Amino acid sequence: MRTLKFRKLAAFTAMAMLMLSGTGCGTRTVGKDGGEPSTSAPASEGDAEAEAATTADTATTEPVTEPAAEDKVVHVAAAGDNLIHYSVFKAAEANAGPGERYDFGPIYENMRYIIESADVAIINQENIISESNPVRGADGGALLFNSPPEDADAVIDLGFDVFTMANNHLLDFGVDALEESINFWNKKAEENDLTVLGAYLNEEDANNIRIREVNGVKIAFLAYAEHLNGFSIPDDSPLRVVMNHEEDVIERQIKEAKEKADAVIVSAHWGVEDTDLVSEDRIELAKKMVNWGADVILGCHTHTAETMEWIDRPDGTRGFVYYSMGNFVCAQTDNFNLVGEIPEFDIVLDGATGKTHLDNVSCSPSIVHYDDGNFSNLRIYPYSKYTPELAASHGIPYAVPRGNYPEFSWDIINDIIERNFPAEFRRLDR
Repeated sequence: MRTLKFRKLAAFTAMAMLMLSGTGCGTRTVGKDGGEPSTSAPASEGDAEAEAATTADTATTEPVTEPAAEDKVVHVAAAGDNLIHYSVFKAAEANAGPGERYDFGPIYENMRYIIESADVAIINQENIISESNPVRGADGGALLFNSPPEDADAVIDLGFDVFTMANNHLLDFGVDALEESINFWNKKAEENDLTVLGAYLNEEDANNIRIREVNGVKIAFLAYAEHLNGFSIPDDSPLRVVMNHEEDVIERQIKEAKEKADAVIVSAHWGVEDTDLVSEDRIELAKKMVNWGADVILGCHTHTAETMEWIDRPDGTRGFVYYSMGNFVCAQTDNFNLVGEIPEFDIVLDGATGKTHLDNVSCSPSIVHYDDGNFSNLRIYPYSKYTPELAASHGIPYAVPRGNYPEFSWDIINDIIERNFPAEFRRLDR
C-alpha cells in the first residue's frame, strides 16, 4: 500500500509540473552522453506517470543491510566438594548468634564476590541433608555425612544456583534419608530458582535433562558417580543414581542434552582420593564424554586439586575437563586437601553461526584456613586474598598426628598450584 500511494503522488506531481511549464511546448533534455540537448515532443500523462513510478520503484528497492546478531555470553564459575566435616559445622555453631543453631555465612563469605560475579555458579553438594537423622560429619571414625539445612541456606545465599548431588556419600544414612534429601533440594529449587541434579526420585526423573537458560543460552547439566561407598540402592526402590560405568546411559543422555541445549556441562564424581595423579580410566572417559557432546567436565571426589586440559574432537571443536576441583570447604589435616580450584569460563553463543565455544577458560586457587588444632575460625580464602603470614599461622601444624602431611606454608601452597594448575589456565589475581 505504501508503494501504491507513493506512485499516485509522484504521478500527480509530474502532471502538475507539465501544466505549469505550458502544455504543447517542447522540453529540453540532456543527451545520455552529456552532449548537446535535444528537443522532444511533450510527454503524455501516461509517460509521466510511468517515469514517476519508475523513479519511485528505484527509490524504494535499495538493498538494506541487516545488523549482525550479537554473541550471547554466559560467565560460569564452579567449586568442588562442599564437604561438611564435624569441625566445619562446629565452626558454624560457634558463629551462630542468639536463637540460631548454625551460621555458615562467615565460612564462605570471602568467596562471595567470585560466586556472585558469575551468571551461573555450580557446586558439588557432597553431603545429604536429612533432617530426620542426626547431623554427622565423619566424626567418631565413621565416614558418614549428614549436613544441617542451614548450610544449604548459606551456599544458596552465597550465589550458587546449580547443585550436583552425584557422589559416594548419598547412601550414608540409607535410602529413606536419600529420598528425604532429594525432596529437600527439590523444594529449595522451587523456592530459589535452582537447578538440582545427580540423585533422582525415579527413572523418569533421571532422564529429565536439566536445562537452564541464561542470557539467551541454553545450558544442560548432567552428573554421574563412580561408587556409593559399597552401598547400593535396593531393587525395590525407585530412586536412581547414574553410575560412571553405565556408559550407554551417559552417551545417550549427553547426546540428548546436546540436541536440546547450546552447551553441556557434566559433573563427574570419580578418581582416587588424596592423590593428584590423573588415572587413565578418567582420561579415557573424559574423551568419550567430550566426543559425545560434553563441553565442560567438572571433576570431583579426590579432595585434591588436579590438572586440567582441552580435549579435541574429530570435527575440530573441543571441550574442556577439570579432572578434580578438590574441596571447596572441609576440615581435613593434609596440606593437599586444603587447596581447591575455582574454575571460571565463558560460554559464547556465536550470533552469526549459532554455534557455541568456550572462552576465557581459567582456574584460581582457594585455601581452607583454620586458626588452630581445634579448627577455630574456619574459613575459605581466594588465593589473591591469602598471605604468607596467614599460611604461617595455619592451624594444620598443630594437627599432628591426625595429618600425614601437616606442614603448611606459602611455599607449599605455591608448589601445589605449580603442579596442578597449568600456567595457561592459572589465575592468581582473582
